[in-house]
Amino acid sequence: MSNYLLCSNPIQGHVSPMIAIAHDLVSRGHDVTVLTGSRFRAAVEAAGATHRALGGVADYDDRVMQDHLPDRDRYRGIAKLQYDVQTIFVKTVPDQFAAVEAAVAACSPDAIVVESAFAGVLPLLLDRAHDPASAHPPVIAVGVLPFSQSSTDVAPYGLGLLPKPGALGRVRNRVLNVLVQKVAFRATQKLANDVMRSLGRPSLPSFVLDLSRLHERFLQLGPAGFEPPRRDLTESVRFVGTVLPPAPAAGPLPEWWHELDGSRPVVHVTQGTIDNKDLDRLIRPTLDALADRDVLVVVSTGGCPVADLGALPANARAAEFLPYDLLMPKTDVFVTNAGYGGAQFALSHGVPIVAAGDTEDKPEVSMRVEWSGVGVNLRTGTPTAEAVRDAVDLVLADRSFTDRAKGLADDIAGYDAFGLIEGELEAAVLAHESRRAAVA
Repeated sequence: MSNYLLCSNPIQGHVSPMIAIAHDLVSRGHDVTVLTGSRFRAAVEAAGATHRALGGVADYDDRVMQDHLPDRDRYRGIAKLQYDVQTIFVKTVPDQFAAVEAAVAACSPDAIVVESAFAGVLPLLLDRAHDPASAHPPVIAVGVLPFSQSSTDVAPYGLGLLPKPGALGRVRNRVLNVLVQKVAFRATQKLANDVMRSLGRPSLPSFVLDLSRLHERFLQLGPAGFEPPRRDLTESVRFVGTVLPPAPAAGPLPEWWHELDGSRPVVHVTQGTIDNKDLDRLIRPTLDALADRDVLVVVSTGGCPVADLGALPANARAAEFLPYDLLMPKTDVFVTNAGYGGAQFALSHGVPIVAAGDTEDKPEVSMRVEWSGVGVNLRTGTPTAEAVRDAVDLVLADRSFTDRAKGLADDIAGYDAFGLIEGELEAAVLAHESRRAAVA
């Protein structure tokens, strides 16, 4: 059995799949330590793993992200993505790296497993690139976000543009890649390189959003069929299927739960647990849009008081949190602001999607919903009620969306996600030991 160190930014959507992986590895007899935010201690320990807390600016609370991103509302589009990357994922690297070094010294892990946006291991990756037989344990990434790797076959990450086939599409992508890397993200690239040099390492050998190229193995969550293909994909990338968080302990269901009896279509709408401070962005337009439809609208506020919704239409029901393992099998359409984890949960149950995302990775999730044919991309985070109504009506009327979503659910079911992850980790540990032995 092996000893693994798992690392995650303290963001619910990033931590949840890592805790699920930790739980599985523990059940297989491995020793597991999870390095993440202080607020996740109880969840980590409930999974049977040991918790270590990040420190400094890296140990923030994602439930009050506005406290950590005070200027975020000044930006739009890719400028907002750049601000997020700089503030959340680059400036936290020194404190993350210090925590990683301390954890490695204390735990002596056989391998380090990071979620794809955890940049605190970059110094170790640069050390390994310089010396493949480095004493540092191998570092394997798990893609908890839509896959990011520059290519001539897809537009740059963050733009949410559909793939464009043929030579013209490749020309478009080359031009856009240059503009994003050399102009739009120039300041972010410089900041990342400055941080690396402050830690005694060289500049990054690739674009700051192409960290998937640096890991020994990059294990992308989700089915390959949800990701536009790249002919120039690095050989280290593996698609391993969907990791869903373990079902919570059974608790009391809402008193209206019996109404989910199949007598009318169920439309579930949520804005997740972070972008839910203004419920007028998506939840209220959805309630207004479907108030006169013969559907049951089920709302999850993601922790906000249900009273914040105001008056509910007669065909709407709401709760702060709902058990997705029980809800999704009863859901006909999922209206979402396009968080990657929520989309994967819906697709694992064959539920078609109406996506309305315009921040963080959400334009990329929305694009993949459209590209794969599993739903409708509203191309905004603040759709009108009319736009939501038309999209839901279309998904309910056109069986092809459900058929494609069920096709992806079948693909997902074909993956042994946890088994594949354990197998990749064990292979990386053996390869590392062989390299060390060869130079001994």
